[in-house]
Amino acid sequence: MNNPLEIWKSTPCQRVSDGKIVSLLDGYESGTLLAIALPQLGDFDSLEYAWWLKQKLSEIAAKITIRAVGIGDRASGQKFCEFTGFPESWLFIDPDAAIHRRLQLYQGLAIKMPLFTLSQNAWLNLMLMCAGIGSSGTLAEVLRGYTGDRSSPQLIADDETIIAIPKVLSFKGSFFNLAGGKGFQRPFELATLRLRNMSEVLGNWQVYVPNAAYLTQRGGTFLFDDRENLLYKYCDRGVLGFAENMSQPLAFLDRFIA
Repeated sequence: MNNPLEIWKSTPCQRVSDGKIVSLLDGYESGTLLAIALPQLGDFDSLEYAWWLKQKLSEIAAKITIRAVGIGDRASGQKFCEFTGFPESWLFIDPDAAIHRRLQLYQGLAIKMPLFTLSQNAWLNLMLMCAGIGSSGTLAEVLRGYTGDRSSPQLIADDETIIAIPKVLSFKGSFFNLAGGKGFQRPFELATLRLRNMSEVLGNWQVYVPNAAYLTQRGGTFLFDDRENLLYKYCDRGVLGFAENMSQPLAFLDRFIA
């Protein structure tokens, strides 16, 4: 791979906030840089990654510049930012995953069925990846969402209400205490957040996924210092695997924001 920072600098994409085609690092001058290549903006991983970032957004942004690029179009980006709270000025759009290929990120399972269109093959491969085929760690991560994780923090505050399916299903955070306590990720807590994300995307599918050809494309995380040295890199190899440590997805930033 070429220097990944050079790839980030030299790949122009559309910025969600104003629609301009500019460098992904437009506005960045110096300091520590967190550069995130998200998969499809309607992907589980993209929405969940943004949720984790929102929990520490002000803390991270005080010391680190954040830039992200996702697969979709500007309308996808606007909807994504509206739902997740991710700032539009930090999000860029790559409709055909060009930067993902330049960064040599995992394109996912690539089985091709005769007579299937590109999108149909992508759907087939995504379903197989969700079943754990060609998708490292996916089934274990799905299970963790249901069984809980004492090494992960509590995700939903006791007084917070999560609308898992609008007008159909909602839970108060304190409900999950019934499964064994509080102060850690309780059973079904993460699964409920993922159900909310799925409900959001399926209810707005054409907005989030204007082109289904890149459903299997995975993402990557890159952290650079003020001298453009690569401090950290993680490349996703499966669905629900956007972080090296899914129990604490932002743990790699701790020493930089302490």
